[in-house]
Amino acid sequence: MNGSKRQERSAHEPAARPVNKIETASKTVRDGHRHVSQCNGAYLFVLPAVLILAVFVLAPFVNTIRYAFTDATLFYSGSFVGLNNFRTLLTDPIFWTAMLNSSLYVVCVVPFMVILPLILASLVAGDSRILGFFRTAFYVPVVMSAVVVGLIWTNILDTNGLINSAFQAMHIIAKPIPFLTDRWLLLFSAMFITIWLGLGYYMIIYLSALANIDDSLYEAASIDGAGPIRQFLSITMPGCRSTIVLIMLMSSIAAFRVFNEVYVLTGGSNGIGGEDVTMTMLIKSEGTGLTARVGYTSAISIVLIIVLGTLILLQTLLQRKKG
Repeated sequence: MNGSKRQERSAHEPAARPVNKIETASKTVRDGHRHVSQCNGAYLFVLPAVLILAVFVLAPFVNTIRYAFTDATLFYSGSFVGLNNFRTLLTDPIFWTAMLNSSLYVVCVVPFMVILPLILASLVAGDSRILGFFRTAFYVPVVMSAVVVGLIWTNILDTNGLINSAFQAMHIIAKPIPFLTDRWLLLFSAMFITIWLGLGYYMIIYLSALANIDDSLYEAASIDGAGPIRQFLSITMPGCRSTIVLIMLMSSIAAFRVFNEVYVLTGGSNGIGGEDVTMTMLIKSEGTGLTARVGYTSAISIVLIIVLGTLILLQTLLQRKKG
């Protein structure tokens, strides 16, 4: 009985539709066209950024390499001179002065840029309003123009500026301190301004790293009797190790490429006798104006790229070794 019912039911059910190979193929083609159109749409969104990168970064970079091996000037495309530009800069005392100043800038600025923002971030980390006020106060110099900051500090450090006038009024000094006329004082004054400008920026980066450290570590350390300094050395610094390496890399590149602070303090003159010139200032002075030596400036730029690339490579290897 049951068998007959099943036979009747199967007889009334429609037969399975045969697979149409043409429809399957057409569906596959439609899916492929849809995928291609989606990819093309994505490429169209990326295309403007790629064009900007190619026009304003890649093309000038290739052109710089080409000019580095020529004697090009502002009005002369130049002819191939091989390594003459590089031989010239190796015997140029101004180049070595710029290299010394830029290297000294890195050595003196980077340690402060790595440590001081971390200390500030540790002090202002929290949700209270007063800590929010201090975070804002420390970040204000970051949003200020470096040129404006340089002009403010130029007036402060001038012979008749605020610092010298105050010290003379208190009879601390007999004659003004030559902040802007002494080679080393001017360079160290520029370093101070650079540190002051960058503290808030790197503090924000450290704050994001501190937010990833588990609070239970500090609680356990407090129970064990560890004080704030011990907690900072044993928990905060190891917890921010990767961020420390990142900031070391960023601040090293920024310090070696310093321009605004020194340029404004020297009034664009590279200091007394040109002794405060940096690498970027040398590129500017040699590569602009009617007497611009484009080929020689391009060679200096290649050396600058090599030095920065070496810094990046060394710090990347350091990070991997610590990891």
